[in-house]
Amino acid sequence: MMKQPPTKYGHTVGAFERIGGLRGRTVRNTDQDTYSEPINARGGSTYSKLHLAHSNEDCAMGADVLRQSTIALPVKMNGIGLHKGTTVHLVLKPAKANTGIVFRRTDLDTIDRAVTDIPARYDAVTDATMCTTIGNAAGTQVATIEHLMAAVSALEIDNLLIEVDAEEVPVMDGSSDAFIALLDQVGQQTLDAPRRFIRVLEPISVEDGLRTGTLNPCEDGLRIELSIDFDNQVIGKQDLALDISADSFRRELSSSRTFGFLKDVETLRALGLAKGATLDNAVVLDGDEVLNEDGLRSPDEFVRHKTLDAVGDLSLAGAPILGCYQASRAGHAFNNQVLHALFANPDAWEYTTRPTPAGTPVENTRLAVSAD
Repeated sequence: MMKQPPTKYGHTVGAFERIGGLRGRTVRNTDQDTYSEPINARGGSTYSKLHLAHSNEDCAMGADVLRQSTIALPVKMNGIGLHKGTTVHLVLKPAKANTGIVFRRTDLDTIDRAVTDIPARYDAVTDATMCTTIGNAAGTQVATIEHLMAAVSALEIDNLLIEVDAEEVPVMDGSSDAFIALLDQVGQQTLDAPRRFIRVLEPISVEDGLRTGTLNPCEDGLRIELSIDFDNQVIGKQDLALDISADSFRRELSSSRTFGFLKDVETLRALGLAKGATLDNAVVLDGDEVLNEDGLRSPDEFVRHKTLDAVGDLSLAGAPILGCYQASRAGHAFNNQVLHALFANPDAWEYTTRPTPAGTPVENTRLAVSAD
């Protein structure tokens, strides 16, 4: 069978909260959002929900195979949009196996899912100026998804419905910390379907001016080796190499914040961007001075945040990548270019499953029970 490519925490934020029930209760179909209608990805084909990247076609299901997951309960949070500066309400809901990650705009005057729903996929990216924006064929868009997507990906959550009542995800403190805390609060449920991975089989390289990037095979999981180079004494040249896991993401990346330069603020706001940016949700530099009263969270917070961004951008592959991403001066648009290059070459990748690690406790692999 021919392979088909898997087609910010501010001080005004209210406390996040679980929606209904007790943590850890059995998730039933009545608690989940189910799908049958297609999603239209702008610039791509019409995809059925059953054909998102976690479809179990050609994947054998055995007791020793890693299975898909979703969150155990719905949960919500409020925050400010980094670029539009408006208050945003976000609701995360469990989703059935093979759904993937789907954003749903709840502020639109329609319930037509072809209009409200957008799959979190590389071929749904419509803009990558200062953030990653995805959209559908109806013109509906959601921006600044990368910090939330990085948290979802790092915690290995495969299926999720993300409801948002604005054009962008709240920035919170400019990092992924608030999203990690939110997801930790409700926990996860394991679903009765195999987790499918994208194994890189041969190197895929992209060059765009001074930007370079290569995806190499790596059987152990996702590894990112990133370097940045800014003409600024505070940032300068920074490098980071990290094997991405839930633990390493929490420890090394999650708290790193988005950053920008004071001299660029007026230009960005003239473009309709950075209207919600403050010292509470971004690291701001004025020349070679960090304006944030508490300074940096680490001397190399800048490359750590760029690596966080890469985790979020690469998650738009639609399934976890088994590969090593080596990149220099990469940003959102470049990361997306690399995914397009990968899936343009069907010989460079394949779907695979992975065995459950030996000694995995039974209580950590609870199955969602159907109400049918």
